[in-house]
Amino acid sequence: MQKKQNIFVRSLRELKSTRCLAVTALLIAINITLDLLGLTIKLPPNLRIGFGFLCNASIGMLFGPVVGMMAGVCTDVLGYFAGNLSMGAYFPGYTLTAVVGGLIWGLWLYPRKVTVWRAIGAKACINLFCNIGLNTLWLTVTGGKAMSLLLVTRVPKNLILLPIEIVLTYVVMRLVCRIYNALPGTVSEQVASGSAR
Repeated sequence: MQKKQNIFVRSLRELKSTRCLAVTALLIAINITLDLLGLTIKLPPNLRIGFGFLCNASIGMLFGPVVGMMAGVCTDVLGYFAGNLSMGAYFPGYTLTAVVGGLIWGLWLYPRKVTVWRAIGAKACINLFCNIGLNTLWLTVTGGKAMSLLLVTRVPKNLILLPIEIVLTYVVMRLVCRIYNALPGTVSEQVASGSAR
């Protein structure tokens, strides 16, 4: 339990860093822009792979669960006001999902070496708890359809996309670590990339 508390305290301390705030703001802006432009890979029959989750994963990996949760709130709320006003009323359930997602990314990836197993664990938890669990619940609440009806389509979709998303997560997180560690003044212990220097 003490180790988990240290992760939260360390992540909270990251907020004192101007670099943390600037990089987090940049990744939030990229996430919102990707969503607004609709940049996705469409796969038959009705599957699509978005890239916004990679920004959230990067924030959680670089700065921990506290910053990841706060970035989740900012991304969801700012994304709604930036382009989703036409979709109807704001629903806070999706903001809660973004907070849980930031927490999961931070717990799995911060400040450890990025491995395939951590990428698998983090993305599997996101798909299970956030995409299948919480988002299906919010769709039930807002759309009026039975949860069991929605699960029939949402579970297979998430299972099919999971391997592709894991590969994307692993490759992009390694790249982000390399880029972040190359920035001037970065202490390489902040992000253990696992790459040889």
